[in-house]
Amino acid sequence: MDLLNTLVDKGLRRELPTRDEALAVLATSDDDLLDVVAAAGKVRQHWFGRRVKLNYLVNLKSGLCPEDCSYCSQRLGSTAGILKYSWLKPGQASDAAAAGVAGGAKRVCLVASGRGPTDRDVDRVSETIKAIKENNEGVEVCACLGLLSEGQAERLREAGADAYNHNLNTSEATYGEITTTHTYEDRVDTVQKAHAAGLSACSGLIAGMGETDEDLVDVVFSLRELDPDSVPVNFLIPFEGTPLGKEWNLTPQRCLRILAMTRFVCPDVEVRIAGGREVHLRTMQPLALHLANSIFLGDYLTSEGQAGKADLEMIADAGFEVEGTDQVTLPEHRAAGGCHDGGGVCGSEGGGACGSEPAPQAAAQDGPQTGEPRTDLVAVRRRGAGTDLAPNA
Repeated sequence: MDLLNTLVDKGLRRELPTRDEALAVLATSDDDLLDVVAAAGKVRQHWFGRRVKLNYLVNLKSGLCPEDCSYCSQRLGSTAGILKYSWLKPGQASDAAAAGVAGGAKRVCLVASGRGPTDRDVDRVSETIKAIKENNEGVEVCACLGLLSEGQAERLREAGADAYNHNLNTSEATYGEITTTHTYEDRVDTVQKAHAAGLSACSGLIAGMGETDEDLVDVVFSLRELDPDSVPVNFLIPFEGTPLGKEWNLTPQRCLRILAMTRFVCPDVEVRIAGGREVHLRTMQPLALHLANSIFLGDYLTSEGQAGKADLEMIADAGFEVEGTDQVTLPEHRAAGGCHDGGGVCGSEGGGACGSEPAPQAAAQDGPQTGEPRTDLVAVRRRGAGTDLAPNA
């Protein structure tokens, strides 16, 4: 297929595809799906080999959020039966992080619900970052605390944070339909603050909220322009008790096409399969490793994920290897800061944040028919941070 040959060539040169080319990837048929995966896989392997980076989430403060993000189980007015608790102490968070590191995680992602941190919250998280770094040699720490005020990104960097996550989630044109308590521009501003402070920016999207192909291409092109080092691709989990609780729009094939399009547009960036992989990719998860070079290990913020042991077995069985703390995730030109040249589009040849949440794979004697909502795969997290039970890692 000429389209795929063109996209592979552009990916190897770090050249931006056209919007029509990106849309064409999303429009490919199921008959062409393996060809699409193989083509995007060539780009992934060129820049990242067969390494898979493992990330581990620690939910520092769960629920009770004043924002109205329609996809989120922690939103204002949510009736989802999630765990709700206030800030974990630094020692508790460090213990939770250690479980993920022991399971092979290279990065720990510290997340707290809310519009954004107060200065006191930044102090709390700074203490937590220091505790994690002291107890886990070589681990990366990413903070995800919402909208940042002036100077807060710098303080997190001084405390030892390596990265900051704040997702764009959807296109600018449709953002107001998903959230009304803050704006798309607010999110862009926070990603730019993280960049300016010297933090590695992490920003991605949520697919499956009823968006069009054009919306998906818009947000991925916007992400490339923002130039984050990491792009998490979340697949919406329709939590009962949220406004999007009945939005079941994804198939495994659709998810693979979205990941492939993201890889072609962001060829040399860490593309991470984030929330929703167990629910929407299901048995196709191993194929997605040919597109993304990063996943979350174990459980998520408010929902349970596939067993950590199963994650590791999946990676090994698919012929990939877990990336070690002694290995550099990004290609040399990005790791050296070569793409952060004042906000240019990363990878253009001329130099031109944590989402929905998945649940475990549940075995069923009589599986649902194709296309039926897999509500059986949505399970609220009842272990790990905020509980007395051991975490899944």
